[in-house]
Amino acid sequence: MALSGPEVEKQVPAEPRPGRKLQSWWSLAFCLCFYGFMSQMRPGESFITPYLLGPDKNFTQKQVTNEITPVLSYSYLAVLVPVFLLTDYLRYKPVLLLQGLSYVSVWLLLLFGSSVLHMQFMEFFFSITMAARIAYSSYIFSLVPPACYQRMAGYSRASVLLGVFTSSVLGQLLVTVGRIPFSTLNYISLAFLTFSLVLTLFLKRPKRSLFFNRGAPACAGASPSELDRMNLGQVQPTGGKPGQLPASWRDSALAHMLRELGHTARLPQLRLWSLWWVFNSAGYYLIVYYVHILWNVVNPTTDTTRVYNGGADAASTLLGAITSFAAGFVKIRWALWAKLIIAVVTVLQAGLIFLMYKTSNIWLCYSAFVLFRGSHQLLVPIATFQIASSLSQELRALVFGVNTFLATVLKTIITLVVSDKRGLGLPVRSQGCHNKISPTG
Repeated sequence: MALSGPEVEKQVPAEPRPGRKLQSWWSLAFCLCFYGFMSQMRPGESFITPYLLGPDKNFTQKQVTNEITPVLSYSYLAVLVPVFLLTDYLRYKPVLLLQGLSYVSVWLLLLFGSSVLHMQFMEFFFSITMAARIAYSSYIFSLVPPACYQRMAGYSRASVLLGVFTSSVLGQLLVTVGRIPFSTLNYISLAFLTFSLVLTLFLKRPKRSLFFNRGAPACAGASPSELDRMNLGQVQPTGGKPGQLPASWRDSALAHMLRELGHTARLPQLRLWSLWWVFNSAGYYLIVYYVHILWNVVNPTTDTTRVYNGGADAASTLLGAITSFAAGFVKIRWALWAKLIIAVVTVLQAGLIFLMYKTSNIWLCYSAFVLFRGSHQLLVPIATFQIASSLSQELRALVFGVNTFLATVLKTIITLVVSDKRGLGLPVRSQGCHNKISPTG
């Protein structure tokens, strides 16, 4: 969420001065990254599907595929916008608490729920945790000086990826080497999540946010934001608190931002990468949602020590981190080569999906998923930069919000038609072919 190029050239925020402020910044960065790491420690997550299909819960594959998993798409669409608005209005920390409580609810339902309805509620709470991820990514920028945005973004992303990788490896080692049953693994996950929830209570609550709680600039030297520059002549003293803008002005500025959003949609590169974001994200998350069910179909073993879902998740996370990092060093003329690169990567992803859903070899299936996830993560930072480079901070948030919402709508429609028992209710292998045919990669 750093400022775009021209804005940085106009006014570069000063680096924090050494001493108490710098020490405070590093302490805050450590606390945020430690929380980001611990919030990803869910070693049982890679094994939820075999846990539901196994003797612990004894659900049928049809129930998991066509009745339980589709609820995640529907509920995510329902909570995405409200959680996004509440994140800004409540200034992040309450939504982080909501996320922590929802994670705990997910694992309580996994451990003690016994019906399809219980598991559908589990998916509902999981959708809240997904929608609330924006709270953490936005929260970090509300507490640190603008000069530290880039470093803080790198630290926070690294801590989250390290947490996912460590969690997956730990889960795989406990299952394969320790021979721990899935139920015990879920109790361990619940303990980690409870600790993470306690950590949330000690996080500092920001005094400002992006839209609803703007207040005074966070620090001297910070560049004025898009909202601060828009319709500046309309700001009239109202006797309110210093630094707080009247509601009528805020509404007018947001309306102006929506008009600007319509203008930016005419930019060819922004439109291209936004379309890629919508279609590819929808296909990517549909694959991620159902791939664990596919693995159980390809490798329907009752020996839990021969289930390597955690290893596959760890390898795909590691490759995704490497490709995301490498994408930052790709220097080409994107205006000229973007369409070709998107086409090549999309064809590669379609081939990997075809291999995943047609092979009967679990190791080929694992490998195809790892490569599929890595190829997606390669283009995500590139698309992020291409979309964000010509936008202000607030317009950037709106564009990514609209893209995410449209991807969620598309994903929900595909789920309703293809996966839900009220639609075609297809088995998981047939769903993969339909996802491959759609332009999602």
